[in-house]
Amino acid sequence: MNKKLLSSLVVAVAAFGSVGTASAQEVLTGDTRLACEAVLCLASGTRPSECAPSLNRYFSITARKFKDTLKKRRNFLNLCPVSNQTPEMSSLISAQVNGAGRCDAQALNSTLISYRGWDSGETYISNRMPDYCAAYTGHAYTDFNSSGTMPRYVGTPEEGGYWVEARDYDRALAEYNARLEEQRRRNRENGWMQR
Repeated sequence: MNKKLLSSLVVAVAAFGSVGTASAQEVLTGDTRLACEAVLCLASGTRPSECAPSLNRYFSITARKFKDTLKKRRNFLNLCPVSNQTPEMSSLISAQVNGAGRCDAQALNSTLISYRGWDSGETYISNRMPDYCAAYTGHAYTDFNSSGTMPRYVGTPEEGGYWVEARDYDRALAEYNARLEEQRRRNRENGWMQR
């Protein structure tokens, strides 16, 4: 977990906890507490089981239009008292709203698919991560880079490359290379047999 983010949230919780005799846990309840927990959990690529309630609440927020879903999710995260305390926290909330749930391998493979030509029907998956994912995973208050949990691209777009979760990269790369080698072997055999 990013130490800057964790310390910001701890300071905020402590400040709320010092208002009277109630502990911080008693002051932050309901959606306010879930929002703060969601901010912490969305900042990490490794999410413990304790994140389930807050993330379930966050991802259950939907609307008919996607832009309205993002607006409602932003409003939810903004319930956390530290969400707008600094420009860095505001940008973290923005990055989380725009990137969380949209920057894993499965989402990247489905959103980054493009056609090679108008009439060819062939597709490829881009190896360029969208700007909203780069802002989310590369934010100073997230740990995707340091924890090694960012999705990685296997291969090249020209030869059927695709995104995988970081933990699956070595296996996926070996399978990809074996598939390419088999395809090249078949192409050599077919070329030789046609002569």
